[in-house]
Amino acid sequence: MQGPVRVTIYRAPQCDPRKCSALKLGRHSFARIVSQLRFVPKRAVVLNPLSDMAFSPEDKERLENFGLAALDCSWEHIEIFRKHVRGTSRCLPFLIAGNPVNFGKPTKLTTAEALSAALYIAGFKEQSEELLSIFTWGHTFQELNHERLECYAHAKNSGEIVILQRQFMDNTKN
Repeated sequence: MQGPVRVTIYRAPQCDPRKCSALKLGRHSFARIVSQLRFVPKRAVVLNPLSDMAFSPEDKERLENFGLAALDCSWEHIEIFRKHVRGTSRCLPFLIAGNPVNFGKPTKLTTAEALSAALYIAGFKEQSEELLSIFTWGHTFQELNHERLECYAHAKNSGEIVILQRQFMDNTKN
């Protein structure tokens, strides 16, 4: 039986703390919040939108052994993470936001949604659902993305994720 994945969130204090999904995850002990990049575990999988490699089920073993990390900061300041992130950077595939602020917008996920998606894709569905259970809108994210998450979770590798992502994006445009 697999244990829970260790989750770390690098948080830059750039958003309203009352609405911050990362801080709420920390308060409920779902994640360890760090304020310096050097505290992100060295070999963890880091969800980084600037990564050239898509997150896939292939990353499961690394998650089990070294954990999962997210970058919680303003997208306007994301360029700093192009070179200065420890760990193995991965970007999430195409998903739709279920949070009230960006509801229905492609790729505008909260930190909680991003972490939940990665856990789901890697086969940690129970932990994924538990993580979102503390948000009133958490179920909405998984309902909106159920088909996408299931397909991504059954992909073999990053290459298959990219192909699936293109199909979902094409279907969204039509």
